Amino acid sequence: MGSLDTNPAAYSVFGDDGAAFQPLNPDDVRSYLHKAVDFISDYYKSVESMPVLPNVKPGYLMDELRASPPTYSAPFDVTMKELKTSVVPGMTHWASPNFFAFFPSTNSAAAIAGDLIASAMNTVGFTWQAAPAATEMEVLALDWLAQLLQLPTSFMNRTSAGRGTGGGVILGTTSEAMLVTLVAARDAALRRSGSNGVSGLPRLAVYAADQTHSTFFKACRLAGFDPANIRSIPTGPETDYGLDPAKLLEVMQADADAGLVPTYVCATVGTTSSNAVDPVGAIADVATKFNAWVHVDAAYAGSACICPEFRHHLDGVERVDSISMSPHKWLLTCLDCTCLYVRDTHRLTDSLETNPEYLKNDASDSGEVTDLKDMQVGVGRRFRGLKLWMVMRTYGTAKLQEHIRSDVAMAKTFEDLVRGDDRFEVVVPRNFALVCFRIKATGGMSEEHADEANRVLMESLNKTGKAYLAHTVVGGRFVLRFAVGSSLQEERHVRSAWELIKKTTTEIVN
Repeated sequence: MGSLDTNPAAYSVFGDDGAAFQPLNPDDVRSYLHKAVDFISDYYKSVESMPVLPNVKPGYLMDELRASPPTYSAPFDVTMKELKTSVVPGMTHWASPNFFAFFPSTNSAAAIAGDLIASAMNTVGFTWQAAPAATEMEVLALDWLAQLLQLPTSFMNRTSAGRGTGGGVILGTTSEAMLVTLVAARDAALRRSGSNGVSGLPRLAVYAADQTHSTFFKACRLAGFDPANIRSIPTGPETDYGLDPAKLLEVMQADADAGLVPTYVCATVGTTSSNAVDPVGAIADVATKFNAWVHVDAAYAGSACICPEFRHHLDGVERVDSISMSPHKWLLTCLDCTCLYVRDTHRLTDSLETNPEYLKNDASDSGEVTDLKDMQVGVGRRFRGLKLWMVMRTYGTAKLQEHIRSDVAMAKTFEDLVRGDDRFEVVVPRNFALVCFRIKATGGMSEEHADEANRVLMESLNKTGKAYLAHTVVGGRFVLRFAVGSSLQEERHVRSAWELIKKTTTEIVN
């Protein structure tokens, strides 16, 4: 055990200079935030020139900064200096226009402002009474977004006829959206099958394509499903790696015939690996035969569906039970912001509701409000609705659509460049703003050698600091993912990355 600090100032309510400690001193708030805003503005101006991937080793920050917390205060300028000299050089710059690796983490001035204000207000909106405006703002923002997506009114909190049976909630990530809907589906299936408590849990089965995000399979385990009953259905090029409804029906029917209870199907609009799109309507039709819950994961590509030309990817959504999408990926709203919609909020709240004495109040008892704590895992929650509302209110539908279309156009430009070079191939059709491509096996090059060449290409590109790409495996082959969408990206960045790819490929292959 370390020795106690014997300096009386360490245990005083007064600061090092004898003045009372005021963590929200108005002058400090103004000064610190002005400096933080200046830092942010300067960061966005300079991030393009920074290496996208940092050249640091694990543990580097512990070596540069104190291993133990300081006893005494320091000027805020010292803190900012350490941020600039030690933290920033160790960042992978997702904001860089040369970032093409994962799905984008978009941002905007309106979203940053909204997040800043929400953090300053620091509400804990577990019930309507605890944060009326925050709750109402979340409801309003979700209903606005539902209208942009042309979701049926059954998913909206408020309709022209008044309060509906459906509604939404803003969560942190898609993982949470999957988990809470899996729990609701699990409980409904147990009730439906006449199970006594959770005794029937080993009989419940869940389904998804093999391209579904890995977080789904994690969420299934957390919700208590037997791993032996988690079905990952193979996909292939014949469906562009989307889930085949005929295969789904075959697997679900076999499980039902074996005495299992088909419980939940996850359909994806825009898979992480290849942007594959599962046919939502056809999957819903299959699931209906077994009374199984259908969830649509549209975390990335859902944002594109605010554009009429992409909305068809959600056709059939009126027959699913829930859908989630993440504006923090592609709709200029910073992390974290995943919007979950359900057709019947009671199916969610029946499984997640808590009602301790200290949270009881007239508004909750009236039935006129939905306490958002009852649609999530935890109780406390941030004021996430403000930044989403500020993005839609500030930019409007037309500019948000322009943003999506610009990214798609840049991705098409890159796709055309790839197709124009016979050393490369586009592996799967481009649905949105992701291009999956690779050096193809030609001449005497085997597929295995092509895989290695692509691996070396990716590593060489990333080491330059001038671009950052990620990879996946599609159809057993090593494939590079080029995801357009960073908020600062312009066509010149895409073309510059392509020139770097061509140059580096020549050095590798020749």
